[in-house]
Amino acid sequence: MRGTFGKFGKSAAARAALGIAVATGIAAGGFAPVAAVAKEKEAKGGKVSNSPEFVKAAQAFQPAFTAAQGQSGDAQKAAGQALVPQLAALQPNVKTPADQIIFGQWQQSVGNWVGDAALVRTGLQNMLDSGQLPADKVSLVQFFVGAKAYEAKDYAGAIKALQPVVAANYSDDVAAEMLAESYAQTGNPKGGLDALKQAIAARKAAGGVAPEAWYSRANRIAYTSKLNAESAEWGAMLAEAYPTPINWLGATQLVRNASAFTAQENLDLGRLMERSGALKADPKYVEREYVDYIQAADARRNPGEVLKIAQEGLAAGALKASDTFVADSMTQAKGRITADKASLPGLAKDAAAGANGVTANAAGDAYLQYGEAAKAEEFYKLALTKGGIDKDRALTRLGIAQADQGKWADAKASFAQVAGIRAPMAKLWTVWVDQKAAGK
Repeated sequence: MRGTFGKFGKSAAARAALGIAVATGIAAGGFAPVAAVAKEKEAKGGKVSNSPEFVKAAQAFQPAFTAAQGQSGDAQKAAGQALVPQLAALQPNVKTPADQIIFGQWQQSVGNWVGDAALVRTGLQNMLDSGQLPADKVSLVQFFVGAKAYEAKDYAGAIKALQPVVAANYSDDVAAEMLAESYAQTGNPKGGLDALKQAIAARKAAGGVAPEAWYSRANRIAYTSKLNAESAEWGAMLAEAYPTPINWLGATQLVRNASAFTAQENLDLGRLMERSGALKADPKYVEREYVDYIQAADARRNPGEVLKIAQEGLAAGALKASDTFVADSMTQAKGRITADKASLPGLAKDAAAGANGVTANAAGDAYLQYGEAAKAEEFYKLALTKGGIDKDRALTRLGIAQADQGKWADAKASFAQVAGIRAPMAKLWTVWVDQKAAGK
C-alpha cells in the first residue's frame, strides 16, 4: 500500500492566514474603527454589549493594530510582534461575548502576522466560544480550530473540533481525513474508519459524492494498523465507488492478504481480477498477479484458461515470452487442450450418473475454464443438488458462470450463499456484478 500518513498537501491549517475575518463576515482587521467596538451587537435573541473596560483598552490598542494591518511582509511581522504583549495586557479586560469575539479576531490576525500558530488557534477558539459568530460561519471557524490542533499534533483537540464539522458535511474534504487520521494517531484507528464512514454517509445524504481520497485514507489507516478485515472492506468500498483498474487490483489484493487462501481460492480471485479489469493496471504492478493466476489455474487441470491468461499477460506487456515459467506453462497447456476438450462429453455423462456431485463439479470446472458458462452453470447446479462437494467453492463458481452469461440477479443470489473463507471474496464479486448490472 502506498501513501503517506498525515500529509494533506498544502496545510489546511495554513489557510487560516488567508483571512478568517473576511470569510466570517467580521470587519477585516478587527472591529475598526473603535467606535464600532462600543456598538451593540445583535446575538441570539438579545443584545450583547462590549464592556466599558474592553472599550477603554481597545481605544489604546486599536491605532497600533490598524497601522500594522496596513503593512506587509517583515514590517507587518515586526509590528505584530510589538502587539503580542499588548494583547496579553488587554486580555483581562475581556468581559463579554462581544469582547471575546473581537479579541479573538485580533489574536488570530496578529498570530498570522508573526507566524504564531498557537496564538492563531487561541484566537479562533475565542471567536468560536463567544457564541457571536454568524450561524453559517461556525463550521468554518471550527474547521480551522481543528486544523490548527492537528498541525500542532494535538490530536485529541483536533477530534473534539472536527467531529461536529464532519457531521455537518463540511465542504472542505480534508476535514474528514484529518479527523480520521487524528483518531489513528491516538491509537484508535477503528474510530477513524467509523468517522470516515459517517462522513461518506453525510455526503451521500446531502446528494453529494464522497471523494476518492476518503476511501484511500481509510484504506491506508486500516492497512497500516494491520486491521486485515477492515482493510479488505475499505478496498472493496474503494473499488465500488471508483472502479479503476488500480483500485480493483488493490481490492482483490487486500482480500487475499486478509485470508488464508489456497490455490483454489486464488484461482477464483484471479478470475475476478481478469473480469474486473484489475489486470489492466500498470504492467509492473500485475506481473506477479498473472504468474499467480497461471499457477493457481495449473496447466494440468485448466489448460484452456492457462493459455488464455498467459496470452493476455503477454499482450499486456506484463509477461515475457522468454520467461521460462511462462514458456513452459504455455507449452504444457497447448499440449493438453485437444485431449482435454475431447474428454468433456464423457465427463458430462459420468456426472449425470454419479452418486454424488464430485464428477458434476469437475465437469462444471472444465466447462468454465473454456468459457462455456451455460454448461458450467448446469453442472454446478447438479453438483450442489447431489452434494458431497465443497459447497462454497461450487457456489462461487456457479455465480461466476452466471455472471459470465449476464445473469446478474442469479449471480448475486449465488454469491450471497457463499460462507467461510470465501465470503469476503464473494462480496467483492458481488460489487463487480452490481457494477456490471448498472452498466459500468
